[in-house]
Amino acid sequence: MKNSHRLIGAVGAFAALALVATGCSAASGDSTGGSAADEEITIAFVMGAESDPFFQAMKVGAEEEAAAQGVTLVWQGDPSNYSAETQIPIVDAVLANQPTALVLIPTDPVALQASVDKAVAAGVVVANVDTRVDDLSDVLTFITGDNNDGGSKAADALAAKIGYEDGGSYEVVVGLTSPTATTNVGRLDGFTAQVEAKYPGISIVDVAYSESNPEKAATNVNNWLTKFPGLDGIFAIDGTNGSGAAAALEAKGLDGTIGLVGYDAYPDNVAKIKSGIFTALIAQDPAAEARLAIKSIVEFIREGKTSTKAEVVIPNVVLDETTSADDLSKYTYVAN
Repeated sequence: MKNSHRLIGAVGAFAALALVATGCSAASGDSTGGSAADEEITIAFVMGAESDPFFQAMKVGAEEEAAAQGVTLVWQGDPSNYSAETQIPIVDAVLANQPTALVLIPTDPVALQASVDKAVAAGVVVANVDTRVDDLSDVLTFITGDNNDGGSKAADALAAKIGYEDGGSYEVVVGLTSPTATTNVGRLDGFTAQVEAKYPGISIVDVAYSESNPEKAATNVNNWLTKFPGLDGIFAIDGTNGSGAAAALEAKGLDGTIGLVGYDAYPDNVAKIKSGIFTALIAQDPAAEARLAIKSIVEFIREGKTSTKAEVVIPNVVLDETTSADDLSKYTYVAN
């Protein structure tokens, strides 16, 4: 959180807006019997690429918590494209319907800042989940996985797979969805820092972007295999890049030959750990992130405060061939 004093002021402003919106004021003498707890709450939840299994698992958590809290959930996102260009019109459309709150997974921290500012100006309570905008001063809470730590753990797993030894020389590549999404930036930073600190013989020879499209990710891997015939490893920084990378390696009969460390416990990708295609997967808990976001917003609107911290970082879990079947099942993303 880059400015906690501004956040405190913003929370106070949100509280005032919440009271105005609900018509609930201790000093008003309102005899209608209305209270914040009685008011209908609509929460718009806007992600990047709706078909992504990560977001589908997040939807499960959002729907469960919305039902438990008795609020209306509006789930919106582009069917397959992860970009600011497709996300901004969707945010504009949901804001036109005047929701009580907005949970936003911004595809770009700069491009979506204006959307957050627009929502706040309209009296909409805003939370960020997974990714964030640059300025969180007017955002109630930001909930994410530990991306830097995940990147660091991915470097360790990949180094072990390629048999890293001091004095050796190794080539690895990184597949990302976006150059600006804060999850991707954090994971790449963590991966790069760990490589530089512990594995100086590893060279990150290229990065490429897929826009959350597994077919583009597979094409990127095929290009790398041609360009770097001695390639040792791939870090697929999210689930769609993992799926695309796995498909490309399988198509060329390179299962287990090139180290592949991915992010996100998509069911198909988890199954490929035991078959040796994936060296490891860094699993998050998208359903928990969504549940906490909904809970925090409802608590704030109804009570004028929240017990959730301004920034919440949820730990990762590394899944590999040593992980028990029970834990593999536990951490696999479940969709509707």
